[in-house]
Amino acid sequence: MSKRVKTMVIEEIERRLGNTRDLLVVDTSLLDGVTANRVRLALQAKGVKLLTVKNTLARQVFQRAGMAGLDGLLTGPSTLVWGGEDIVQLSKEITKWAKEIDKFQIKGGTVDGQPLDSQGVDELSKSPSRLELIGQIAGLLLSPGARLAAALLGPGGTIAGQIKKLSSAGEETAA
Repeated sequence: MSKRVKTMVIEEIERRLGNTRDLLVVDTSLLDGVTANRVRLALQAKGVKLLTVKNTLARQVFQRAGMAGLDGLLTGPSTLVWGGEDIVQLSKEITKWAKEIDKFQIKGGTVDGQPLDSQGVDELSKSPSRLELIGQIAGLLLSPGARLAAALLGPGGTIAGQIKKLSSAGEETAA
């Protein structure tokens, strides 16, 4: 491959990746055509992109992007996987496929430019997703207000109940 063609391919990989700092590296070379197509279509439906790359070109792309820690993952056939809701959801989806298909291998990945090995990707898949974390934070933020409202309404409700009881007792004696 000439230097000009390599430069064009590197630029195309950079264009496709854009500003992506969260991606996974997998090996899909052992999959048969039907299985590989099924995986690609299922992932594409969830907004996940796959790109099989030549390792030397991927190394140059990652060095330009400041993600040089991925060099150890780029051995043998490599497919870059990125996209989806967030990196946790992506790792959950890829881990699910790796468990379902023995020949689908996870090499590792990167989160905000920090490298992960395959075990790190598996651990990441067990953590809560971005939306789950936002829900937990919202619950924690609303919890003190809910407790305060309950504390203020509790005695007020008790007093209102006692007044109602006294007023109904007064109506019975008047009749």
